[in-house]
Amino acid sequence: MPLAPLVEPADELTIDEVRRYSRHLIIPDVGMAGQKRLKNAKVLVIGAGGLGSPALLYLAAAGVGTLGIVEFDEVDESNLQRQIIHKQSTIGQPKAQSAKAAVNEVNPYVDVVLHEERLDNDNVYRIFEGYDLIVDGTDNFATRYLVNDAAYFLGIPYVWGSIYRFDGQASVFAAGLRNSDNEELAQAAADAPCYRCLYPEPPPPGMVPSCAEGGVLGVLCASIGSIQVNEAIKLLAGIGEPLVGKLMVYDALEMEYRKLKVRKDPNCRLCGEHPEVTELIDYEYFCGNISDEAADAAAGSTISVNQLEHMLKEREEGGREFVLVDVREPNEYEINKIPGSVLIPKGEFLNGNAFDEVGRLTDSGSKQLVLHCKSGVRSAEVLAIAKGAGYSDAVHVGGGVVAWVNQIDPAQPAY
Repeated sequence: MPLAPLVEPADELTIDEVRRYSRHLIIPDVGMAGQKRLKNAKVLVIGAGGLGSPALLYLAAAGVGTLGIVEFDEVDESNLQRQIIHKQSTIGQPKAQSAKAAVNEVNPYVDVVLHEERLDNDNVYRIFEGYDLIVDGTDNFATRYLVNDAAYFLGIPYVWGSIYRFDGQASVFAAGLRNSDNEELAQAAADAPCYRCLYPEPPPPGMVPSCAEGGVLGVLCASIGSIQVNEAIKLLAGIGEPLVGKLMVYDALEMEYRKLKVRKDPNCRLCGEHPEVTELIDYEYFCGNISDEAADAAAGSTISVNQLEHMLKEREEGGREFVLVDVREPNEYEINKIPGSVLIPKGEFLNGNAFDEVGRLTDSGSKQLVLHCKSGVRSAEVLAIAKGAGYSDAVHVGGGVVAWVNQIDPAQPAY
């Protein structure tokens, strides 16, 4: 659906700005008026990671006058495969400051505002207020629902993107604009859906791996991030037809784009006819990092990497036998591993095929089963399955192979 421009034009462009944005100015749909709107716009980008990196660079290059950056993390070497705003020289620096320096190099006329804190219920309203548009580059469901709900309550539209391995999605959620003082915007957004209309409930804990667990093709970030900026420019300048009520799905392996309709859900708990979510909620609890079953199984059955190291040494000296099972994927196992571990991926436990091998390795349960994954999330889920299958003394390793490399064997590569 076409929307009126989100912002009014700035008074003027300087001679230097005219030269800089000349290729925009000669596009009839953008022109001087559109570029002045971009100059007057205030856009908040959540995250300076995979999606935030290209989004920030292209928003800056496009001439958006004020860019806010919400980011609390530091630059890690593993980021550089896809987070193109950061450099080798900025490893170890706060991502927000690294991103600001890069934006200033691209366009010194952009005012960069840093919010170097983790977005949560206590600060989200304070951070969001005053911005015309939000570009969401978050990578977890709890924050996505928080962004959606807070943006709705404040009446701010936002551009959403998601990436995983070779697949990406993008959309514009403008349901909050129905309460806008601008009658044209309010009328156009009357039937606009929100993120909850598309995804009423988060996926079951442990069912959808994060990019850190499942990986992402670096260039996919640029593909989806650039779509987000394209939508942002259209919204700010009031040109074209933005992805309101539409979901863009991209398959990089098949090089295929599909556009699906997303309808407003009259039963949506947030923006529906009888809303149940009328204020911010506990999003970590709503989404859950692990299932209740996994949490129950891990309680009292979690060991540290230091304890595991001690167990391995005792076993070498004739102590109690146990079987150490790595539940990651084969390609992860090739990167690094805890010595003596046996690979049985989580999926084999989910479909039940793992237990013949587990029974053989443990001599039908006479040896203790010790599970681990990358960080402890997947192994906790598998632990619940194993205990349900009768391995009552099974344990898992908190922190997984990440903790092992960091604390025990730093000579191994991390990922």
